[in-house]
Amino acid sequence: MRIQKNSNKELRSRFKKQLKAKKSSDDGLIRLNKYIARTGICSRREADKFIEAGIIKVNNKVITQMGYKVKPTDHVMFNNSKLRSEASRYLLLNKPKNYSGRMEPNPKKKDVFQLIKGACKETILPTCRLNKLASGLLLFTNDFELAKKLLNPKKRIKEIFHLELDKNLKSIDLKNIKDGITIGGKKMSVDNISYIKGKNKNEIGVEISIGGIKIINQIFKQLGYNIFRLDRVFFACLNKKYLPRKKYRFLTKEEIILLKRI
Repeated sequence: MRIQKNSNKELRSRFKKQLKAKKSSDDGLIRLNKYIARTGICSRREADKFIEAGIIKVNNKVITQMGYKVKPTDHVMFNNSKLRSEASRYLLLNKPKNYSGRMEPNPKKKDVFQLIKGACKETILPTCRLNKLASGLLLFTNDFELAKKLLNPKKRIKEIFHLELDKNLKSIDLKNIKDGITIGGKKMSVDNISYIKGKNKNEIGVEISIGGIKIINQIFKQLGYNIFRLDRVFFACLNKKYLPRKKYRFLTKEEIILLKRI
């Protein structure tokens, strides 16, 4: 079984395009460009350009000053349309196998949006992709800035996967993976790999912070192994403890703080 490629570039584009609005309450003042970016319509840099162009109003007054700060209760207008913000939501799903993780829900097929239907009134989207054949942790949010951070490969977000292969992994192949595998002239590597204690040698734990599923798939295919099961058991600072398959929960305040510190 081949695990399909993970397209973070596509996810970044679609997340930005589809996210409706963000964050309704902040304590104290906040920079105007940050406020605009938090609604999900653009980045801070783009917001600065809109401010400079004179198309942003605060309480019916055109603002062109860089660094201008607003209160959560201020009325911010973009092209004469009020920017409506909403509460930030952070939802963690333990995705089962054979559920699509595509961004566009399809009522005729099983997908992850069916599993979180009715969880909250806000529009939340996955911050990364687990394709139909993969399972495990999937984080949904309407926090555009956090999603952008988690999708940034420079952040080296830690992921741990539990793999089940079609045959036992040879010790020499385990060593080669640790040392790095050259594929198409490029060296592919993971942060750590080991047999899972108490299991057969076809069950493997893989820790990776760059490339994710795509790199894992390429490495094992190169060595002649098929992946029967791929389960993400750890993502960023989150784990699957007490979260059964097909179930979801909202993150705790402590978890949200840890994520934002990444």
